[in-house]
Amino acid sequence: MNTAASGLGAFAPQSAQQFAADWAKALKGVTGLELPSGALPELQARYMREAAELWNGVAAPGKEAAAPADRRFAAQDWLTSPTSAYLAGMYLLNARTLLQLADEVQADEKTRQRIRFAVQQWVDAASPSNYLALNPEAQRKALETKGESIAQGLQHLWHDIQQGHVSQTDESVFEVGRNVATTEGAVVFENELFQLIEYKPVTAKVHERPLLIVPPCINKFYILDLQPDNSFVRHALSQGQRVFLLSWVNANDSIGDKTWDDYIEHAVIRAIREVQAISRQAQINTLGFCIGGTLLASGLAVLAARGDEPAASMTLLTSMLDFSDTGVLDLFVDENMVRMRERALGQGGLLKGKELALTFSFLRPNDLVWNYVVGNYLKGETPPPFDLLYWNSDSTNLPGPMYCWYLRHTYLENNLVKPGKLTVCGEPLDLRLLDMPTFIYASREDHIVPWHSAYTTTQILPGKKQFVLGASGHIAGVINPPQKNKRSHWVSSKVPTTPQAWLDGATEQPGSWWPAWIGWLKPQSGKLIPAAKTPGDRTHKPIEPAPGRYVKTRA
Repeated sequence: MNTAASGLGAFAPQSAQQFAADWAKALKGVTGLELPSGALPELQARYMREAAELWNGVAAPGKEAAAPADRRFAAQDWLTSPTSAYLAGMYLLNARTLLQLADEVQADEKTRQRIRFAVQQWVDAASPSNYLALNPEAQRKALETKGESIAQGLQHLWHDIQQGHVSQTDESVFEVGRNVATTEGAVVFENELFQLIEYKPVTAKVHERPLLIVPPCINKFYILDLQPDNSFVRHALSQGQRVFLLSWVNANDSIGDKTWDDYIEHAVIRAIREVQAISRQAQINTLGFCIGGTLLASGLAVLAARGDEPAASMTLLTSMLDFSDTGVLDLFVDENMVRMRERALGQGGLLKGKELALTFSFLRPNDLVWNYVVGNYLKGETPPPFDLLYWNSDSTNLPGPMYCWYLRHTYLENNLVKPGKLTVCGEPLDLRLLDMPTFIYASREDHIVPWHSAYTTTQILPGKKQFVLGASGHIAGVINPPQKNKRSHWVSSKVPTTPQAWLDGATEQPGSWWPAWIGWLKPQSGKLIPAAKTPGDRTHKPIEPAPGRYVKTRA
C-alpha cells in the first residue's frame, strides 16, 4: 500500500487523536513555525468528533455511505464498499484538517500561503483515488476487462513518458493548420523572433485602420483561432476588421541570448511598423493578450517616449501592468528564486516550455494532473479530443535573458508602473504616456491574472478606458463566442478607483463580451473601404500560407 495514501486516509479514529499534534510537531521541526496557542485543541476536538461520526456512519449495518461532495469519489464503487467509503471519508477529513492547520500557522501571509500550497499539493497527490490498490472503480474495470484496462494504462504511461507530459487529450486527432488554426491568410513578414500573418478578409469592405494582435509568447497564438465556430480571429474578420497577428517563434538555442528589449524592438515595434507600411495607415488598432498585453504596452510606451503614437487604440485581454498582486503565482517568486534563475539563464539559455506547462498544471492539480493519471493509467482510458487542451499541451520555450528580465521587473519588483524606473530599448519607460482609448478585459475566476489586478490598469493609463469583466477563467473567459450563448459579462461606463466599487456599479449581461468589444472598436477603426484582394503589398510578398511554420514547431 502506498505510504502517502495510507497515512492520509486509512487509519482508525483511535489513532487520530495524535494526528494534529504530530503534524504540528513536524511543521515546527521543518520550518521552525508554530501554531497559535489554543488552535490545536480546537482542531483536535473537531477532528475527533467528525472522525467518530464517520466511523459510526460506515459501521452502521445495512447502511450505504453518503456520497461525498467530491467528484473523485462520486462513482458507486466508493459507496457500496464500506472499506472504500471509510477510506474516502477519512482522506477528506484528514485533508481538511491539514489545510486548516496550515491556515493557522503563525507566519506572514506569503509564508502561510506557501505552506498551504505545499500541503495542498501533497494532499491532492495522496488521494486514494490515485492508486490502483485503493481505487475500487479502477479495480472493477480491471476485472471486467480481464486486465485489459491495466495493459492499456501501461501503454498510455509509456507513451506519456516518451512525450514528456501527461496527455490531457487525444493529441493524435489534431494538427496545426489542418483542424486547428485554419483561418485563411498568409505570412507577409518574418524575422528570427516572429512571423506576421495577414488574414484574408471575409467581408467585401473592411475598416481602413487595421488590427494588430500580439498574443502571449509563452503559448501558441492559435488559442485565438482554434475552430471556425470559436475563433476570435475569424469573429473580428466577420465584423469588417483587417486583422494582422504576430506569431512568435518557438525559441531554440540560436536565440537563447535574446532579451526583453529584443522582444520589444525587433518583434512588437517591428510588427507595428510592418502593419503601418502594408496598410498605409499612420495609426492602427492594437490588441495584447496575457503577457502579449504587457509586451504591447511596453512597446507603445517606448514609441511614446520617442514622440511616436502609432496606436489609435489598445485592447488588453487578461493582462497585467501592475504586478503588486499576482495571485497564486506570487507564491513562486522571491529574491532567492529570481537570483537562481538569473544565475542559470540570465546570460543565455532556454526556459523550457514543458517546465512552464508543468507549473501551470500544478496550479490546478486535480483537474490538470491527477484526473488524467487516474483516467489514462489506472482505467486505461484515452482522453477525448479537446482542441483547447491540445493547445494547452503545445508549449513554447523562452530565451533565458528575456524571461529573467520579465520575472525580476514585473513579478518581483513591479517596476513597469514606476515612471522612469526602467530603461527599455534606450528609453525611460512611462506608461502614463499611453493616452489612447483602451479596452480592458478581465476574467472573474482567473487564477493567473486576478481580475482586480487587471482592473488596476484603469488607474495607470490616462486616456479613456472601458473595462469589461467576463465570467470563467483565464482562457475560457476570453474564448467565448457569441453564438454559443454561454456565460455572462459585467459592464459599466465608469471606472472608479477600486475594483469592488466598479463591480458594485456594474450590470451583468448574458452571453459573450465579444459584441461589447466590437461595439467599442468600430468607432476607432475608421471608414469602410474595399477589402484588399491579396495579402501584403509590393514589398511584403506572401512567404507561406497561414498559420506559418513557426507555430508548428514543437518544444
